[in-house]
Amino acid sequence: MTAFLGALSDAWAEIRVHKLRVLLSLIGIAVSVGALTAVVAFSEYQRQFQAEQSDRWGGRAATVAVAVSAADGTPVDTDDFDERFARASERFGFSHTARIAQGFVLHVALPEGMTQVQTRLVDPAYSEIHREKLLEGRMLRDADGQALAPAVVITEPLWDRLGRIPLAQHPTLTVGGDAGGTYQVVGVVPRQGFGDEELRLDMLYDAYRDRVDALPADTFTQYEVWVGADQVDAIAPVLAMDLRAGLPEGQTVSVSRSDWAAQPGAMDAQATFEMITGGIASLILALGALSLINIQLVAMRQRVREIGVRRAFGASSGRVFFAVFLESLVATTVAGAIGIAVVVAVLRSEWIVTSMFPGIQDIPPFPMRAAVVGLVASVLVGAVSGFIPALVALRVKVIDAIRF
Repeated sequence: MTAFLGALSDAWAEIRVHKLRVLLSLIGIAVSVGALTAVVAFSEYQRQFQAEQSDRWGGRAATVAVAVSAADGTPVDTDDFDERFARASERFGFSHTARIAQGFVLHVALPEGMTQVQTRLVDPAYSEIHREKLLEGRMLRDADGQALAPAVVITEPLWDRLGRIPLAQHPTLTVGGDAGGTYQVVGVVPRQGFGDEELRLDMLYDAYRDRVDALPADTFTQYEVWVGADQVDAIAPVLAMDLRAGLPEGQTVSVSRSDWAAQPGAMDAQATFEMITGGIASLILALGALSLINIQLVAMRQRVREIGVRRAFGASSGRVFFAVFLESLVATTVAGAIGIAVVVAVLRSEWIVTSMFPGIQDIPPFPMRAAVVGLVASVLVGAVSGFIPALVALRVKVIDAIRF
């Protein structure tokens, strides 16, 4: 232990003596380790961003989709199956369930006249299951069904057709037909991409059913349950058997996962992304390590006389080896810690993360895995870049060093 502490003290003294050389050699290591840490952290943020984007289409992991159909194509009694599904949900204790009915249109009065608008009926839990993000306003709530003017959420193109009236002014829609009446706009869904001009309104399932006797014949109805990835394998088969029991003859119930995690190749895509980012990070670090090794070898040639004098005054081979080895190890560890600290400070800024990943909702904390990987990498680089010059120092002969 005494020998190790002595070698460590010698290494620190050398770092202080050769400040400029150490500083120049370690700037690259700090940048490289910082880049490695940033790449690993970026991978974690990218995973969260992709998961959220996928959740908006298929639901969170794990979402179970339930659909009922008749073999001969005859309409299914949705009211009867609604009750069946509600009873099953109560028995299983589901906290997040939603009915989704879509595929039909309502006629809405716009400035240019009555216009067909795609319509979707949902339960309030739908927005949470699918991580819906609004441009303006709020999501639908259970209490909206009791309002004299039921609430609706519309798409941005439909809002444009209304003249983008601020929601604070309580804009309304006039709907014709069996479900005719006045509806209040409470939220706006942003365009989902370039060229998205879909005119659609979302309203509460029950609010619509209170106004009509039955859903239109061309309506596709689906039921969703968010049960969590740790429960889905046990719950889905039992739920399917429960819903199928006592169904009218000729009707079938399909129960399957709709979330992204259940799609073939979803995990492969994540693994491929991590492999690519890991390769980039390794290349960055390797370039930094090669640069440091080169600088250390050049510096060692300038220290031949110094090493010879130390050997002449009784320094053992081990003392010389560990002094040179630890000099690089300590310096790179400090440089790596500085690089990691800078990256952590930058990526903890919510503005930075949202700029890189627009639309991300649940910003994860800075991943400790990234900091650990960066610190381990800086130690490994220091060990490798110190080991080779230390071996060169061992080969220095006292008489040759004094003559140098």
